[in-house]
Amino acid sequence: MRRRGYDHCMDWVTCAHSVSCTGVAVRPAGRCLAHLPPDHLSEALGELRPGGLLDLRGTTVSGDLLTRVVEAAGGRPGRARFDRARFTGDVRLPGVTFAGDVSLDEARFDRLASFFGARFEGNVSLAGARFARELSFHGVTVRGHVSLDRALMSRDALFSQAVFGHGLSCERARFDGYAAFDGARLGGAAAFRGTRFGRTLSFRKVMGNAGFDAAHFAADAYLSATGRLSAARARADGLLDVVVARCGVDLRGVSVSGPTTLRLTDSQADLEGAVLRGPAIVTGRGRSTLTSLRRVEAGDLALSGLDLSACRFAGLAHPSGVRVKDCVFALTSRGVRVSLRRPMVRWFSRRRALADEHTMRAEPNPGDPAATPAHLAALYAGLSEGDHVTSADFASAAVEMRRLAGHRWWS
Repeated sequence: MRRRGYDHCMDWVTCAHSVSCTGVAVRPAGRCLAHLPPDHLSEALGELRPGGLLDLRGTTVSGDLLTRVVEAAGGRPGRARFDRARFTGDVRLPGVTFAGDVSLDEARFDRLASFFGARFEGNVSLAGARFARELSFHGVTVRGHVSLDRALMSRDALFSQAVFGHGLSCERARFDGYAAFDGARLGGAAAFRGTRFGRTLSFRKVMGNAGFDAAHFAADAYLSATGRLSAARARADGLLDVVVARCGVDLRGVSVSGPTTLRLTDSQADLEGAVLRGPAIVTGRGRSTLTSLRRVEAGDLALSGLDLSACRFAGLAHPSGVRVKDCVFALTSRGVRVSLRRPMVRWFSRRRALADEHTMRAEPNPGDPAATPAHLAALYAGLSEGDHVTSADFASAAVEMRRLAGHRWWS
């Protein structure tokens, strides 16, 4: 015999219709809305009011039942609880405003889930939700925070032009279809840590900060944002295209199998430890800087229009595969140096130099084993610089680094 009361997986009194029904019981009938007799259902719906609590936790909600519930609440429910509910019909909520927080944790959507035209005055939680068909948040406005942590989107998911007043969280979520966030506005930040994108991701012209740390892009990914953008330790099996303006980009440890394009405008990027297996291009406009290429593996990397005066190159795996054009480097100091070795007096003119050389000279025993005269000589000799003046400076620097490596001293 089934015990009425709290199910071991639920924190609410479940429906008495059958053992398998997890719907929240409506008092005094003891059954969920889906299993109430017609006259009792009409009575229960008649008690709903605009701005009032709407509770359908664990309930199987057909398209007809959802329509009747929303209409009974005057198209403006208050706090809405749909945890572990199952929606068997299309979900369409045009013109509906939720005046309170909405919880859809672990909910199941068997058909289309379209929130287009809906407005949420509070927070929205879809943690662990499952969408068997398409999901649309296109143009939706949420004044609070939205969570899709651990959610599964089996088909296309559209969030273009959506407004998230206090940010979006999709950590460890899975997007098996096409995912689009173009033109979305993030009042806080978007977090996609550990998220998998099975098909193309379009995240262009997004306003706000975004983090894709440890994400997996199984297909092409197009990313752009006006705030800080991070994809540290992310993996891209296809193309990775990143466009940013006036912000910082963290691509440390990223692994890309296809082509990589990084376009910076008045921005700063860090590629330390990146593995770029396909052709890669990094371009800069305005005051754009690259801070690190340490331990980068890239057989075909083109850099242009960048400030590299503070960029670290130590440990760069394939310097001969790096082509540099129209970039700014640090300059050595000019003057006279006196030594006990011949020639005892040397005159030095200014030349372009890697930031690693400045660090090496400032710290005779550098902690980075790759920042040694021998390694720097290989870097200077391998880098391909399109500017003849810089090429001559690098050739001269390579000779000097070899000399220092041979004498095992520097100052």
